[in-house]
Amino acid sequence: MNSNLIGKISLGCTVGLSAVLCSMLFFGEARVGAGLSAVRFGRTASRTAVNAARFGRGTNKVGTKVPVPPPTRSGGDPLWLPNTVRPAWLDGSLPGDRGFDPLGLSKPAEYLQFDVDQLDQNQAVNKAGQIVGKFAGGIDQVNVENRLSPYSDIFGLRRFRECELIHGRWAMLATLGAIVAELSTGVPWDQAGKVELDGARYLNFNLPFTVSQLTLLEVLLVGGAEIYRNTETDLDKRLYPGGAFDPLGLTSKSEEQTQRLREAEIKHGRLAMVAAFGCGVQAFTTGDGLIENLSFLN
Repeated sequence: MNSNLIGKISLGCTVGLSAVLCSMLFFGEARVGAGLSAVRFGRTASRTAVNAARFGRGTNKVGTKVPVPPPTRSGGDPLWLPNTVRPAWLDGSLPGDRGFDPLGLSKPAEYLQFDVDQLDQNQAVNKAGQIVGKFAGGIDQVNVENRLSPYSDIFGLRRFRECELIHGRWAMLATLGAIVAELSTGVPWDQAGKVELDGARYLNFNLPFTVSQLTLLEVLLVGGAEIYRNTETDLDKRLYPGGAFDPLGLTSKSEEQTQRLREAEIKHGRLAMVAAFGCGVQAFTTGDGLIENLSFLN
């Protein structure tokens, strides 16, 4: 198949999916799937109350308050797919939680303790050890001594949310940066590395650094910032530090506005990750930049 055709198909799929996600941004609070009954929403509310009680009346295991979102204006529970059932471990307390976990990756792990198997060679049959106890590990706990991997387990709802949010923020910066850089310099984002080999430039301005020096500087700055970020043990402040990162004080006006801004951020981050993936597929299949891929629309 022609690579240009593959690129156009990829671009069409990306645009179509982006349109769907944009409609979700605008109508995310609307009733999706009218067949969802109020009884199902009551069950979700019950699960939310049970989880809140289990984590200490609205707080998680380290004492951070977990906000429970109010019901939507239509009285329903917005889910990622109409007429589906929300998993019990996704109670809707996280911003942008639509009950999407088809593989059950964020399901809380439960460890079983077995008795020792019988090893009597004089018996015809040796019975296997039976379950003697259960243990629910605290997978969302943070260890301040391990700054590179602070979570006690790689599979945890809070860790997945942290990874999703950080990747979404990087994707938003990368997608916008690729478009702005290509519009301002005319160099496609996937060809920028070749241009940098001839001399470091930024927005057509020469920089007194080599590519090796810039790479080392980036590793030191980004790596140092990441290590510093991992010193925070508060699960909420790890994601939303505030302070200098909120110079306009938008999240300090009301709890409702804070939740709305956090949900908007995670939605835009998800859309940006899809867009960044689409940009990579287009560049790989067509060899053209973002603006050139849109030339067929003229």
